[in-house]
Amino acid sequence: MSSSINFWVGLDVHKDSITAAVFKDRDPEPLHVDRLPYDFRKIRRYFQRLQAQGTVRACYEASGAGYVLQRSLLQWGVECHLAAPSLIPRRPGERRKTDRRDAIKIGRDFRDDRLVLIHIPTEEDERVRDLVRCRETFQREIVKSRHYILKFMRRRGFVFREANNWTVRHLNWIRQVLAPGTLAEEDHTVLSEYLALLEYKLQRRDELDRRIEALALTPRYKPVVERLCCFRGFKTQAAMVIATELGDLRRFSSPRQLMAYVGLVPSEHSSGPRQRLGSITKAGNSRVRHTLIQAAWPYRKRPAVGAPLRRRQQGQDPGVIRHSWKCQQRLYSLFHRLAVKKPAQVAVTAIAREMVGFLWAVLHEVDVSKLQEVSATA
Repeated sequence: MSSSINFWVGLDVHKDSITAAVFKDRDPEPLHVDRLPYDFRKIRRYFQRLQAQGTVRACYEASGAGYVLQRSLLQWGVECHLAAPSLIPRRPGERRKTDRRDAIKIGRDFRDDRLVLIHIPTEEDERVRDLVRCRETFQREIVKSRHYILKFMRRRGFVFREANNWTVRHLNWIRQVLAPGTLAEEDHTVLSEYLALLEYKLQRRDELDRRIEALALTPRYKPVVERLCCFRGFKTQAAMVIATELGDLRRFSSPRQLMAYVGLVPSEHSSGPRQRLGSITKAGNSRVRHTLIQAAWPYRKRPAVGAPLRRRQQGQDPGVIRHSWKCQQRLYSLFHRLAVKKPAQVAVTAIAREMVGFLWAVLHEVDVSKLQEVSATA
């Protein structure tokens, strides 16, 4: 095989087909553009023919296609990467989009190093991440079921005013409404089904919680989860979201990079001497951003170490605990300084951005690759 020839392959991947644009070395135009069926035998033969002539590197846009193709290409000896879709450069005047054009553009930009490549998790990390995401899906479904019940009961004139909704007293009140003779037969059936659906979702969510808590104690996730749980606002579920979505934080050389990755930095439209900052970019991982903002709300309260937080910090690294206490003091003062002139939601978003710096400081020392090796041999 002649290693002096380099082939750069841009792939436009769909469910049933793949369009491949092959660039040879620094040629301005592709050597050829081919449309392949999504058949791994034919895809492998296609790349084997290219490998017989030189070194092959491939790239495609991250999408619902996942990492199956990328992992298969790696097994066949083809270097393959995925590009961040929102950061692919586009010309303002481009108004035509076809599979052929997309494959050519990805191949050329990949060769010229104009693409931002994403981090690809291991298969084990991806499976655990999907489990955590499944739990989030059930949580959203629980909220929907609660709305079904409240709105139906309100249409029938039943409004609970004695305490907060979904407390023990509220659930007992709903069961009293279901007592014989209170509702018409059809209404009784509807409310019973809605309540049964809610109870089913709660049961499945609780089962997922137990599974995730067991995974949090494995060698792969335990060091990361324990460090995160030393901070106010983080328990096992929130810590597992951060651990599974971000992976190895050592790939971020500074906290600012991590802040930008989760979309918590302000947008900017500045020109000349005038600087204009807007709302946060909301780029990157929305699940991590949502978790960070939810975890930031407790920092409105005065710094303190309650009994639950003290239990989570027991036996942990003193340096991490010092960072946690410093984080509480810093974010508490920042929130109340901003809340004087900004809405509470804006102030909480700002302290969530500041919190990222503290989390980066305690997590960038964790070597995730070693934890994966330990987990694989355990």
